[in-house]
Amino acid sequence: MAGSLNKVLLIGRLGADPEIKQMVNGKNVARISLATSQTWKDKNTGEKKEKTEWHRIVVFNEGLVNVIQQYLKKGSQIYIEGQLSTRKWKDEKTGQDKYSTEVILQGFNSTLTMLGGPNQNTISSQENKQSFDETPNSPQNDLDDDIPF
Repeated sequence: MAGSLNKVLLIGRLGADPEIKQMVNGKNVARISLATSQTWKDKNTGEKKEKTEWHRIVVFNEGLVNVIQQYLKKGSQIYIEGQLSTRKWKDEKTGQDKYSTEVILQGFNSTLTMLGGPNQNTISSQENKQSFDETPNSPQNDLDDDIPF
């Protein structure tokens, strides 16, 4: 279909350490659980509210998998660009069809940027290289974490 776009942009924190598995073809794949949160003030009570969404991220790009394996852990903040994909599978117990929607990082349209530290690393499968902030002691910004972006 001409004129369509399947692109996902997320900033969030890992809810668990990345899971790295080896596929049948010998290549590694990374699975990440990413949390994004939205906060607001309840108009009636004035109480601060928060809603967290969980996203399944699957990374097939070997360069990105290596970076994930070396540098990311539970609580790491990242920015990703990928594509939505829904896969169908059968529940072995009930025989019913089940569906999972995931964000896929694969091919030339994938990006992973590590956030939240003095050095920000950007790894893009399109560029197939790593770009590092070379300032060793750059000051950290004291930004309010309550800002939902």
